[in-house]
Amino acid sequence: MTTSRPKLSIKTGAPARDPRRRSVRPGAPRPPGGSLPPLEPSDRPPRPRNQAAGAPASEPRRGSAKPGPGGPGGPRPPGKPAGKTAGNAPGKPPFGKAPGKPPAKPFGKPPAKGTGARPPAGPRYQDERRPPPAPRPPPRPAAPPVDAPPAPAAEGIRLSKHLSDQGLASRREADDWIEAGWVRVDGKPAVLGQRVLPHQQVEIDPAARQEQARRVTILINKPIGYVSGQAEDGYEPAAVLVTPANHWNGDPTRQNFHPGHARGLAPCGRLDIDSTGLLVLTQDGRVAKLLIGEDSRVEKEYLVRVEPTAPGSVKDNALQLLNHGLELDGQPLKPAKVSWQNEDQLRFVLREGKKRQIRRMCELVGLKVVGLKRVRIGSVVLGQLPLGQWRYLGEHERFI
Repeated sequence: MTTSRPKLSIKTGAPARDPRRRSVRPGAPRPPGGSLPPLEPSDRPPRPRNQAAGAPASEPRRGSAKPGPGGPGGPRPPGKPAGKTAGNAPGKPPFGKAPGKPPAKPFGKPPAKGTGARPPAGPRYQDERRPPPAPRPPPRPAAPPVDAPPAPAAEGIRLSKHLSDQGLASRREADDWIEAGWVRVDGKPAVLGQRVLPHQQVEIDPAARQEQARRVTILINKPIGYVSGQAEDGYEPAAVLVTPANHWNGDPTRQNFHPGHARGLAPCGRLDIDSTGLLVLTQDGRVAKLLIGEDSRVEKEYLVRVEPTAPGSVKDNALQLLNHGLELDGQPLKPAKVSWQNEDQLRFVLREGKKRQIRRMCELVGLKVVGLKRVRIGSVVLGQLPLGQWRYLGEHERFI
């Protein structure tokens, strides 16, 4: 038995039914004029096309607009502003905020009313919260013009140099006097570094003279193996020989030794380690300046035993060159007095004392020094002073 299915007919061009319009039952009275009644707001939102009948409506997305009671484009309830989202609907707190609590205040200060300016943004990270930079230093003053006149030079000369030029003391000794308060300028105590003018009056305390008189000068006959100055290359200075045991018994001064006489002794002149003879050690700055100063004119006399460096090496004009005409270290030497004492010994009289001067002079003319002894400094002679012993310089003795 064959069952026939009813045929469905679709009218072409029929408008789609508006879901918002209320259906009209057949036989219901129509309003006058045959028009349908006006639409009323629906209590339910329209069902999406892909939602099955009877299924619960899904929650709207965050931030999306929730359709009003009348649907999209429908009338809004009175008193409800336009553009409100579902998160701001009345009776429902915003997302992430508990009901009944006021909204959190924005970071920073709110903008002034009527300005519309946004508050300044805070630091993005914690390490950006740094202290404000230190204020910049004030600008340096402008440099003086190039053509500015030079500052005036200090007037006068240093007091220590003035005393040294007068022959009263060495500069170091003069500074000691000034520091001790033994020097006055125009009746006022002098200070270190003070300058004086020619018309100013300088006074020396008698205590300085007495202290200076107690300073001693020692004459020593230095043997080979001792250096004249400070110890070097394992060799001791000649000052270590100034002991009571080495004091010459024939000292004409008859002065007694005091331990303080061996302190602060300075060598006045150079005498090589392999040379012997007269060496002056002093505590008096005036003596040191007189013997080794740049302008010293005190003669030093030496006896030198020589021999040819090789057969026929001695120059014909050797004696003439030794007296004048040689140079050391690129500088010409001052005139000297050189003469033969015998066939193997020369006598030198010099007014300067460069390092190993006599030995180097002899090498330039083909001679080799085999022995050197200093016998005189100024008017003070070595005399009968034994080798390795010493004596005091007498009050009556002068180098010039």
